[in-house]
Amino acid sequence: MRVTNAPASRERRRRRLELAKGFRGSRSKLFRQATEAVDRSQRLATEHRKLRKRDFRGLWITRINLAVRAEGMTYSRFMEGVIKARIEINRKMLAEIAVHDAEGFKKIIAQARAALVQA
Repeated sequence: MRVTNAPASRERRRRRLELAKGFRGSRSKLFRQATEAVDRSQRLATEHRKLRKRDFRGLWITRINLAVRAEGMTYSRFMEGVIKARIEINRKMLAEIAVHDAEGFKKIIAQARAALVQA
């Protein structure tokens, strides 16, 4: 009697086709094409999770830069002042403050300016 391992093979295929749900045409119906599409999508998902972190950092820097330039200072000089003033707020929070609390952000800029003058 020949053993085919059919239940396990069928289950493996079913799982892969389940992951391909929502893809168009044969990419969601045929096993080989679905496998290739799922492999690619999972690889890109990993890559894009890493890129998203980079994209957000760029967005925060842009927002901080815009707010700082409105006060007559450059981003790099501002960050130098923030470091010298020992203000331990990350870029994400600085960007949030710049967008939602303009007065509070002006105080941070003043502290950064003062630290630059002292040094």
